[in-house]
Amino acid sequence: MSKRNSAAAKNAARERLRAEREKQARRAKVRRQVIVACSVVAVLAAAGGIGYAVVQANKPSHWEAVKDEKVVAPANTTGTDGTTVVIGKSTAKKTLKVYEDPRCPVCAQFEQTVGATFKKDIADGEFKFQYVGATFIDNKDNGEGSKNALSALGAALNVSDQAFLDYKTALYSTKWHPDETTDKFKDDSYLIKVAQTVPALKDNTKFQDAVKKGTYDAWAMAMSKQFDDNKDGVTGTPGFVMDGKQLNGGSPLLTVADFDKVVGEALKA
Repeated sequence: MSKRNSAAAKNAARERLRAEREKQARRAKVRRQVIVACSVVAVLAAAGGIGYAVVQANKPSHWEAVKDEKVVAPANTTGTDGTTVVIGKSTAKKTLKVYEDPRCPVCAQFEQTVGATFKKDIADGEFKFQYVGATFIDNKDNGEGSKNALSALGAALNVSDQAFLDYKTALYSTKWHPDETTDKFKDDSYLIKVAQTVPALKDNTKFQDAVKKGTYDAWAMAMSKQFDDNKDGVTGTPGFVMDGKQLNGGSPLLTVADFDKVVGEALKA
């Protein structure tokens, strides 16, 4: 091979090597750009995810949000936002105010043992019954059952006084009332299933729609506030008040004998 050909071959080799190096450099640059772009996207996605999580965490729950909604008051109620619920004959001279939480096990015990006597006294005109619903048990375990059941009771009250009383009895019954640690009342389907045992609510589509749509959710929160802000000194349930005074020293009345004795004395006072 001549010196000329040898030089040309070397130049060609060097050119190929230079071209290959430039090609590799361009590939490396592209890879770096892709990596940087992906990293930016990942960071933005992570930031977006964190931002979304923060927004969701700070977003008020459904039950907190409905506090600011317009209250739809059930029929058979009076007072601000329909939070005064009084049942009984107009001729009854005195009113027994009863504070109850739907999930309260002691309220269930009262209903199961004294409920029949209680409802008979209302029907006989011994006294009028004023109901105040509470939801403090939900607050202890971040539950929803007390609020949801109270809303469903509003839907029953919208049907009639009797439907309300009968539905309350069913919710507190041994068959349907869950353990305090079990939040079954948060499920609309369960509340509707219980209502199927109440004649006035059985297959009642208006009642069922109100439960499913949460028609009386804001009312339930307004009613619960009546318990939270009560001036009767009631801090637990069931609580019994007549003439502005707590009966039985604030202790529940869990037998018919105790109920008749304490309420009888208050009626005479």
